[in-house]
Amino acid sequence: MTASRVVTLGETMGLLTGGRIGSLAHVSEAHVGIGGAETNVAVSLSRLGIAVTWIGRVGDDSLGRRVVREVRGEGVDVRAQVDPEAPTGLMLKELTGPGTSRVYYYRAGSAGSRLAATDVPAGLVESVGLVHLTGITPLLSDSAREACLSVVRRARAAGVRVSVDVNYRSTLAPAEVAAPVLGELVEEADLVFGSPDELAYVVPGGVADDSSAIDELARALDPTGGREIVVKRGADGASTYAEGTVAHAPGHRVDVVDTVGAGDAFVAGYLSGDVQGWSVEEKLARANACGAVMCTTPGDWEAAPTPAEIEAFLGADVDPVQR
Repeated sequence: MTASRVVTLGETMGLLTGGRIGSLAHVSEAHVGIGGAETNVAVSLSRLGIAVTWIGRVGDDSLGRRVVREVRGEGVDVRAQVDPEAPTGLMLKELTGPGTSRVYYYRAGSAGSRLAATDVPAGLVESVGLVHLTGITPLLSDSAREACLSVVRRARAAGVRVSVDVNYRSTLAPAEVAAPVLGELVEEADLVFGSPDELAYVVPGGVADDSSAIDELARALDPTGGREIVVKRGADGASTYAEGTVAHAPGHRVDVVDTVGAGDAFVAGYLSGDVQGWSVEEKLARANACGAVMCTTPGDWEAAPTPAEIEAFLGADVDPVQR
C-alpha cells in the first residue's frame, strides 16, 4: 500500500436501464450493467491514475460476479465478500426524458446491506492516504453503519484523511432519521462533499436558500477552519470553503445525456488531486471537468475520463464537447 492509495466501501448493485426513453411499464428492452456510488468513485479514481481499493459484499449470483469482474477490470483492488445467504442488490433506471431518469432500488436484505466491520481487513485502512465514504452506506443497516464508523475511527487513529460525500438518499430514510447518522460521519471528516441541500441536512436548523445561507452552512460545518467543505452546485460549478477562505470554479456547458454518476466523478476528480497535494483551485478545476464529461454519455461510471480525456475536454476552444 502507498500513501496515495484511496480506500472506499459500500454497496454496488446490478443495474437494468431502459433501452429508450419511456416507462418501464412499456419499454421492451433494457441494458444490463452495474452501479454504486462508491465503485463509481473508485473506477473514476483508477482511470485518473490513483491506486484504489473497494470493499463490499455481493451475493453468490450472476450479478455479484458481474460486479466483481467489472470493477476489478477497471484496475480497482476489489475486496468483496461473497455472501451465500443474500442476493446482490438491484437498481432499475427508467429514462424519463433527455438527460433525466428515475431510479428504483431493490436492496432490502441484500448482500451489500450486510456489510460489516469485520469485512475490512486488518491494517488496510491504516496503510493508505485517504478513506472515502458516502452517506448511503450507513443508512443501509446497523451493521453497515457500524462498518463505516469503525473505518472512520481506525482512519482517525492512524492519521489517515477521511472524505465523506453526504449523498443523501431519501428512499433509504427520511431526513430526520438520516441527519444524525450522516452527521456522525461528517463530524469526523477532513473533506465534506455535498449539494447545498445535502449540507443543510447535517446542520441543525440549516437552510440553503441563498449564497449567504450556504456560507453559514460551511462555517457551521467547519468552525475552526481545519476542513475542506466542498459545495457541489451542478451546472453552476463548485466551491470549496477552507482555512477561512472560499474558492469557486465555474461549471461547463455540455449537452447533457445522463447526469447519474456525475457527482461521483466530481468527487473522484477532487480526491485525485487531494492525494497528490494539489491546490484547492486545481482540485476544483479537475472535479468540475470530470463531472461535466460524465454527463455527456449514458451510464453511471462508463464515461469516467482519463487525464488525457480531461485535457482534450478543457482544451476545446469553442465547444467543450468533442463531436
